[in-house]
Amino acid sequence: MSRLNDLLRELRTREPSLARDLEREVAALANRRAFGLNFERHVPEAVELPGRKVRKGDKVRVLPPRGQMPKKADDKLWRVVGINRSGGTATLDSLATPVMDSDEMAADAVKACLETRTVAVGDLVVVAEFRDPIYPGLVSTGKVERGGNKPFHAVINAENFHALETLLFTHRGKVDAIYIDPPYNTGAKDWKYNNDYIEKDDLYRHSKWLAFIERRLLIARELLRPENSVLIVTIDEKEVHRLGLILEQIFPEASRQIVTIVIQAAGSNRKGELGRVEEYAFFLFFGSSVPHQSTDDLLNEAPSTSAKKVRWESLLRSGTDSERKSSPNLFFPVYVDRTSGSITGCGDSKPLTARRDEWRVPSGSVAVWPLKIGGAEGRWRCSPTTLRELAKEGFAKAGAVGDSGRGTIWYLGRSARKKIDAGEFAVVGTDSQGAKIVDVVSPEEKTFPVKTVWNRARHHAGWHGTNLIGALIPSRSFPFPKSLYAVEDSLRVAVGDKPRAVVLDFFAGSGTTAHAVMRLNKQDGGRRQCISITNNEVAANEQKTLRKKDLRPGDPKWEQWGICEYITKPRIQSAITGKTPEDDPIKGDYKFNDEFPMADGIKENVEFFTLTYEAPLRVASNREFTKIAPLLWLRAGSQGRRIGSISKGWDVADLYGVLADLDHTDDFLKAIAANENVRIAYIVTDEDRLFESVAQDLPDHVEPIRLYEAYLRNFEIESGRGSL
Repeated sequence: MSRLNDLLRELRTREPSLARDLEREVAALANRRAFGLNFERHVPEAVELPGRKVRKGDKVRVLPPRGQMPKKADDKLWRVVGINRSGGTATLDSLATPVMDSDEMAADAVKACLETRTVAVGDLVVVAEFRDPIYPGLVSTGKVERGGNKPFHAVINAENFHALETLLFTHRGKVDAIYIDPPYNTGAKDWKYNNDYIEKDDLYRHSKWLAFIERRLLIARELLRPENSVLIVTIDEKEVHRLGLILEQIFPEASRQIVTIVIQAAGSNRKGELGRVEEYAFFLFFGSSVPHQSTDDLLNEAPSTSAKKVRWESLLRSGTDSERKSSPNLFFPVYVDRTSGSITGCGDSKPLTARRDEWRVPSGSVAVWPLKIGGAEGRWRCSPTTLRELAKEGFAKAGAVGDSGRGTIWYLGRSARKKIDAGEFAVVGTDSQGAKIVDVVSPEEKTFPVKTVWNRARHHAGWHGTNLIGALIPSRSFPFPKSLYAVEDSLRVAVGDKPRAVVLDFFAGSGTTAHAVMRLNKQDGGRRQCISITNNEVAANEQKTLRKKDLRPGDPKWEQWGICEYITKPRIQSAITGKTPEDDPIKGDYKFNDEFPMADGIKENVEFFTLTYEAPLRVASNREFTKIAPLLWLRAGSQGRRIGSISKGWDVADLYGVLADLDHTDDFLKAIAANENVRIAYIVTDEDRLFESVAQDLPDHVEPIRLYEAYLRNFEIESGRGSL
């Protein structure tokens, strides 16, 4: 190693960029484990930023001509050294050295350094490598508000690595649960690494996938609340064992279990293979967190909850002394409305010798007599006066009624009515006849630990994933969405006892996690928040069609077909509003734990954002406040009014305040003191002394944060993560 270090030191004087890349690779080799999961940590990923203005010093790729598919050569990175804006169009005066991979020969690197090009700025796309510092902002692209004063869910259109770095500023150590469904690495075109789809025959397919996952899990580790939180990662058989090992290496302190979830009991048809019916979910519990128990263990037959509906008795007397002649005064007709089926009254008693046609049946009603099977005349259990009182109070109702005069009349007996008065039974509503709906007031239902094998029809990915999306956003499809109820059950295990939990999904896909969080809130009145992160990648097949139309990433007509814009945002919006993107009521009902029409929607709030990449000097000089403002709001709890401008020098909203002009300190401090809900005070100043002066006058429960030092330092420190 000493000789290698000498060579690197010598190279550093001639080719510092190449030397740094080689040093990273040497460090990675030196840190390789002797035991455990070993894999190649490849050149850090890079993400294209279509729509981002090209600036001097940027790394860029040259886009292929419109109408052409990109080639491998198009992946070469360049650095912009000058821009010539003469002639009314922005052009490159010169384009500097390509950024070379560290495993290329030094001679090739030197030769490549001599290459320069001049390219139209419109044919360039800015690229951010994951070892480069980024300074993010957020731009709102819409919102839905139906949840009153509830906190907002957030959907962020972004490359998830950079979005996770952004959340280190807003949510470090504050996330209660992370649920992710990462790419399964099947060899299909389901995920990219460095702008390339990973093919099934790629020799480094598994190590690229592990490098991809590791970078994100290392950030996720810092977002989770260490004293009490849960991480859930779903996967199939192709990477389940590697995933288990890397989870153990990154999170050795966690209590870890793996759950087998039957997602299609019929099994998949794979020639020459067993029919696969399952997926897997790793549950990692941190600190004091333990699985939330449920009334359903998700494996065995669901326990009976003992008839919740109180048993109504038949009004027809049975057994001994049940003939008409035994009690002639209890033989009379009950009148039932032909349309509504409700009891409208009853006739009075007549002598034993009276024929049934002697009673006058009201128009529009049918008479129900106490007739036994076979037609013999029997008797009721109560008098006409008592039955009229029962019907008036809603304690009598009609069942099936025929024109023959025979039917069923139900009533709630004296014992049951006493239990209502005693509080053992509760009236919870009325039915279509106006009769009372009565439930047993029982002690809390017994709960059970959820098992590690789940076998429920509601977890079928086709029925309650694909079909559900078809109802929410008709004519739009998404490959292999999770069952809404499988995700809901997973989150119930994690945050069923945390009604104010913050839940994160940074592989949000179609938005199932946010949808499940909203359903949990409806079931128990919770105020949980979900942060969903997904990119706006266009499906591989769709890309070919769009390129034939001379479109490419960054064009509005291209971006409208991306996952976030075409699937995630409209799906979550439809779930809240109860309407499809075409403004039609959603057809069908939710099932299982909470059954109601999907057209009712769910009373929640959500805001949609796109991640932006800002220049640090503009941020530090307070010229990008509108882009930073959503981050300040998210950090304070994403609830209530957002401060979008500080033109007057200061402002205080529901949960936080911003002081930009210290001449207004007194007014700012008075407003903070008057609002006991304020959690954070952002103070814009370059001077330590002034910051400390304001901070010491804040109430004890208000956290002072210095802008823009805290923001800039966060992202400068985090910039080295992508080179792992």
